[in-house]
Amino acid sequence: MKKTLISLALVATLVTPLVFAKEASSEKQANTAVDFRKAVLQLVRSNMGPLGGMAKGQIDYDPEVIKTNALRIQQLSLMMGDYFELDTRKFPVKTHALDIIWEEMDDFKSKTQDLVDAATNLQKVALANDEDNYRKAIGALGATCKACHDKFKKD
Repeated sequence: MKKTLISLALVATLVTPLVFAKEASSEKQANTAVDFRKAVLQLVRSNMGPLGGMAKGQIDYDPEVIKTNALRIQQLSLMMGDYFELDTRKFPVKTHALDIIWEEMDDFKSKTQDLVDAATNLQKVALANDEDNYRKAIGALGATCKACHDKFKKD
């Protein structure tokens, strides 16, 4: 059993860099990857809109919407890193993603984990019907978006 675990760890160590370093093999593949990225990000955006409206007092507080949207954002953010693993830089794709994403993939994935954590915290606030802290939790979620955009997105 111990040898099996050591073998699996060794294989994972050798294979992991290959996963992170994968380059798109064609312009079609690169464009498809960009389309999927944009779709995930658009879904995150559509779920952030009502949350931002609540945080600013433009929309009435609704813990059910907060729970639902926080869960969706959490699920989408878990996928985000996967959709950015394919390096599309060598093709002329229409994207706002900066090259630094693939140069600093560990930092990018760390920032997507921050998004997961903030969405999880927002869910907890909503489940507790914590009306006093929901604005702070929504703000923390928005701050994770901003941190990633500031470093990894073209203006």
